[in-house]
Amino acid sequence: MQERQAWILNGFVGILLILVAIIGGVFMLIQEVPLIGLPLIAIGGLLASGVTVVQPNQSQVVIFFGKYLGSIRNSGLFVTVPLTIRRTISLRVRNFNSKKLKVNDVEGNPIEIAAVVVFKVVDSAKAVFDVDSYEEFVAIQSETAIRAVATRYPYDTFENVELTLRGNADEISDELAKELQDRLEVAGVEVIEARLTHLAYSTEIASAMLQRQQATAILSARKKIVEGAVSMAQMAVEQLEQDGILDLDEERKVNMVNNLMIAIISDRGTQPVVNTGSLY
Repeated sequence: MQERQAWILNGFVGILLILVAIIGGVFMLIQEVPLIGLPLIAIGGLLASGVTVVQPNQSQVVIFFGKYLGSIRNSGLFVTVPLTIRRTISLRVRNFNSKKLKVNDVEGNPIEIAAVVVFKVVDSAKAVFDVDSYEEFVAIQSETAIRAVATRYPYDTFENVELTLRGNADEISDELAKELQDRLEVAGVEVIEARLTHLAYSTEIASAMLQRQQATAILSARKKIVEGAVSMAQMAVEQLEQDGILDLDEERKVNMVNNLMIAIISDRGTQPVVNTGSLY
C-alpha cells in the first residue's frame, strides 16, 4: 500500500456549489418542476457528504466502499468524493516511553532498561491498511527492538575494547534507532530519535555487581599506579647514574627502588626513616 493524493475541491467553492444546487432545486420545486428540482437537491446533498476539514499536521484517509481512494494531507476546508469514510491520522511528532524491561545482557547479567522513541507517521496509507493498529505496533516493536539491542552488548566493562550499554550511549542509541526504523517501515512510521532513559542492574544482583565494579576499578587503578611507580623508579635510577650524583651498586639500587615503590604505591602517606649509618 502506498499513499497517494485523493481528489479534493476547495471547500468554499464546493459549499457555494452545494448551496447553488440546493437553492436551485428548491426554486424548481416551487416552480413545480420536480424533475429538475429533486435531482438538484440530491446532488447538493451528495456533495455535502463530502465536506471535510483537515487540521494542520493531520492526514485524512479517504475510503469509498472499502476501496482506498487517497489521502488528504493539506490543511483546510475541502470537498472530496461523496459517501466516503474518512479516517484521520496524526502526522505530528510523538513520543513513546517504554516501561522498564528486564533482559539479560550479552554476558547473561539481568539488567533493567527503558528508552524513549520519537516518531511520526509519514505514510498514512501504510499506517491504516498495512498494520492493525500502528500505535500498538510501534509500542510492541519498540520494546522488541530494545530487548534485541540490549542482548548484544555487556552492561559495562573496564577493558575498553568493546561497546557497552553504559559507556557508549550514543552508539547504542543510534543502533536502536536503526533497528526500530527497519521494524517500523512497514507501518509508514519514521523514527526521529531513540534514547535510553533507564539502565541499571536488576535488584537481585545490583549489590554483587557493584562490588564487582568496585573491585575491577580498584584493580585497574592499582595497575596504573604500579606502572607509574616502576616508570618513576626506573627514571630516578637512570637520572642519578646519568648525572653522576651517586655511584650505586646493585644492592643499593634494589633498596632505593624498593623504597620508591613503597612510597608511591602505599595507600597511606609513608613515614621517612633517616639512616645515619651504613647499609652494611
